[in-house]
Parts: sequence; structure tokens; C-alpha cells
Amino acid sequence: MTTSPAEHPAITEFRAALTSAGATGRVVVLPDSVHTAKLAAEALGCQVGAIANSLLFDCEGRPVLILTSGAHRVDTVKVADALGLGRLRRAGPEFVREHTGQVIGGVSPLNHPRAIPTYLDVTLRDHPEIWAAAGHPAAVFSTTYGELLTLTGATELEVE
Repeated sequence: MTTSPAEHPAITEFRAALTSAGATGRVVVLPDSVHTAKLAAEALGCQVGAIANSLLFDCEGRPVLILTSGAHRVDTVKVADALGLGRLRRAGPEFVREHTGQVIGGVSPLNHPRAIPTYLDVTLRDHPEIWAAAGHPAAVFSTTYGELLTLTGATELEVE
């Protein structure tokens, strides 16, 4: 008899949080080799723009989460100016773990130890289905723009 390997605890925890939040999407575990938005899109059969990257920034010691389309980069100067924030810089691994409880590459848009100010890239609404990290670098979940906006309580923002 063959048994499948146990699901990583981070994925199981995220799956429970997603269900608790009333979300409708599904969680998919991708091959370990899928570590960029482009590779994830290829594995999922979607456009790279439908991948919602969860990018945590350090704003003078405070976390800021930006959910952005995999098709482009965040213009940190533009975003900081638009939000009236100080300098935004990419957060390091310890900062990410401290504020999200997750690791870089697997940061989900929800299920963090404390609320994080979250911003949602408006270009993601161009896709009927979007995919975001599910608490582990190999796991993603499907959702819609409207559902992601509701789940996260994010503020819509042009990030590019």
C-alpha cells in the first residue's frame, strides 16, 4: 500500500484559515522547482499577471504587504509617495517571519499573527482567477480579485 507524504503543517494551517474565512478557492501544491511567478504561471496554465505576489516591505520598522501582479514590479518610490509613507525596502527573512509567521516565497495574503496594512494591485482585477501563496513556497490558492480584497481588507492601489 502506498501512502502520500504528509502535507506540510504551514499548508494545513493555511487551508484551515482559508476555510474559516469562507473562501471558495482551492489549494494546489506545486513542484519545488516552481519558485518564480513565471514558473508558477506555467505550472498552473495561467498568465503570469494572474499570479499575486505577496511582497512584504519594511517601512521604518513597520510591515507593509503589497499584493502585486507577477507581471511587473512595485515602484516603491511611487507607492511610498502615494501612501504618505517613508522609504519602503524589501523585508529580510527574519522580518518576514516575525510579521507573517511565514517564509519568503510562501507569504500568503492572510493568516498572519497580527494585522498588516495590505495593498492590492488593481491590475489583478483583469484576471477572472488569480493565484496567491498559501503559506508555503510550494503552495498556492485560487481566488478572485473581489474575494482577495474581502479576505485581506486590502486597499486598492496602483503599484507600477
